[in-house]
Amino acid sequence: MDNKHFNIRVYGLLINDKNEILLSDEEEQGVKFIKFPGGGLEYGEGLIDALKREFIEECDLKIEIIKHFYTTDFFIESAFGNGGQLISIYYLVKPLQEINFKITSREYDFEDQLGESKQCFRFVPLASLEEQNVTFPVDKYVVELLTNKIN
Repeated sequence: MDNKHFNIRVYGLLINDKNEILLSDEEEQGVKFIKFPGGGLEYGEGLIDALKREFIEECDLKIEIIKHFYTTDFFIESAFGNGGQLISIYYLVKPLQEINFKITSREYDFEDQLGESKQCFRFVPLASLEEQNVTFPVDKYVVELLTNKIN
């Protein structure tokens, strides 16, 4: 199998005024995972437009990009799709409107959600954020970068 292609993903690090970061708990086809909000770049789309689209699609929230935070600088194979090399880009973002989607306090709080895809959001204090709070290797590395900046 020839996996010489790239899977480009873009994520937003949304930190509220209580110094908490937004996490997305998801379930796709029976597989549960926790990540930062965001997703895949579509052909013909720029990174900023993709991230803005993902926030609107996932939580009906318009955002502003504050600044670039991190781009994957090591090889990792994509866990989704047809494999290939994963490139993840993270931006610090802020909401341009009031947050009106449901915020939960429990992991995987998919109450009343049916179907193959489920998602919920929760804020986690940056001071207590740990690598084990997220699922994927690049997100774990970003948690390390975030916690090193605040400690």
